[in-house]
Amino acid sequence: MSSVVETAAPRNGFDRFFEITKRGSTLSREIRGGFVTFFTMAYIVVLNPLILAGGADQKGAHLPLAALAAGTALVAGVMTILMGVVARFPLALAAGLGVNALVAFEIAPQMTWADAMGLVVIEGVLIGILVLTGLRTAVFKAVPTQLKTAIGVGIGLFLMIIGLVDSGFVHRVPDASNTTVPVELGLGGKLLTWPTLVFSIGLLFTLVLFVRKVKGAILIGILGTTVLAIAVEAIAGVGSVVQNPHGWSLNVPKMPEKVVSSPDLSLLGHFNVLGSWQHAGWLVALMFVFTLLVADFFDTMGTMVAVGQEGEMLDAESMPPRTKEILLVDSIAAAAGGAASVSSNTSFVESASGVGEGARTGVANLVTGALFLVAMFFSPLVQVVPFEAASTALVVVGFLMMTAVRQIDWTDWSIAVPAFLTITIMPFTYSISNGIGAGVISYVVLKAATGKAKEVHPILYGVAALFVLYFCRGPLEAWIL
Repeated sequence: MSSVVETAAPRNGFDRFFEITKRGSTLSREIRGGFVTFFTMAYIVVLNPLILAGGADQKGAHLPLAALAAGTALVAGVMTILMGVVARFPLALAAGLGVNALVAFEIAPQMTWADAMGLVVIEGVLIGILVLTGLRTAVFKAVPTQLKTAIGVGIGLFLMIIGLVDSGFVHRVPDASNTTVPVELGLGGKLLTWPTLVFSIGLLFTLVLFVRKVKGAILIGILGTTVLAIAVEAIAGVGSVVQNPHGWSLNVPKMPEKVVSSPDLSLLGHFNVLGSWQHAGWLVALMFVFTLLVADFFDTMGTMVAVGQEGEMLDAESMPPRTKEILLVDSIAAAAGGAASVSSNTSFVESASGVGEGARTGVANLVTGALFLVAMFFSPLVQVVPFEAASTALVVVGFLMMTAVRQIDWTDWSIAVPAFLTITIMPFTYSISNGIGAGVISYVVLKAATGKAKEVHPILYGVAALFVLYFCRGPLEAWIL
């Protein structure tokens, strides 16, 4: 009996603070998990600048790539470490995909870049207020447990399809109007490319390691696949998909000409809180803030449930530990992303890959965050790991998260149908918020239609109404603006 107590007791103050032993983890598992999370989301240092720089503001100005890359890495590193220290939860943050495209191609063209980033800051502050007042946590608690489970499962499928598309294993059909099939296997229904072959071999290699319960299976899989990719590129000279449709998705896996580069932090603080309201009008600014708010608000809810579910860290109400702290740091990150001109930062679902590797505490975040900060100076090295290597982790973790589907009562259609819509709409629309919205709206409608309206938490009626506005924002913007 005494030996059990001894084993469960924290080894030192660091262990006690992060609850490493209490959560059944070890320092080595946290470090491995931190590395895996970084490798599965390091692409954001390259992709976020490409998306933001692709847009132009009202004056036709473009943001500089080098400054965007440095700012993206800096904010991701600082916010990920802050999440680790304050919330002590293995949830990494970086510039949110989807939101950055909204900022670049819808918001910025109607104002200056500084004005657009000012709206992002406002949105982050508003979410922070919702957290401090307890409303954001209350909304989270109002969602039924089985619907939270469905959110986690849907995110698992979302991760899988992200991995398959990013690796080139699945492609969008170039002209979907000529066919009923919007996506296809490889190119033209065939796996023709070297990158796809590398991904396939890497995935099978990772699965073998995983099934055989090899420690560090996911990390070994990413690194092993990267080595294979470098060798293939050296021999075949495939190049980027930009020049060659059979090329690598984003990063070309070859050793860079230089390893170190000085970070350009000139975009930090380049935002204007009030400019958008003057230049674009208050209605335009208000609609954009609402859209940003809904996307960030519910994406994070879904992500932290999925990560907590993967690590078996949820309580009886499907709440992760230190929920309020998680949500508060996430809101700070949204504002910080705007203040640094790199768009809203949010919790990344790829964090589940690190949890799949064993991460259970904020220590993994210290590792991931430190790697992002290092990436500011070693950005050429970050580009060595191709999507095709990192995507193997997403598919494996997608499987792990899918296993929670057994916890849903499929005989009760009033919860099974909303769960089904949540699970399927998330990957098929490439949006966590869309899946949650479909689930919440259908849950409220079906409960009311079957005479069980009292089973619905009052807050959910308000949330469902907000989602209706969110889904109708296109016609509303056309009518109001």
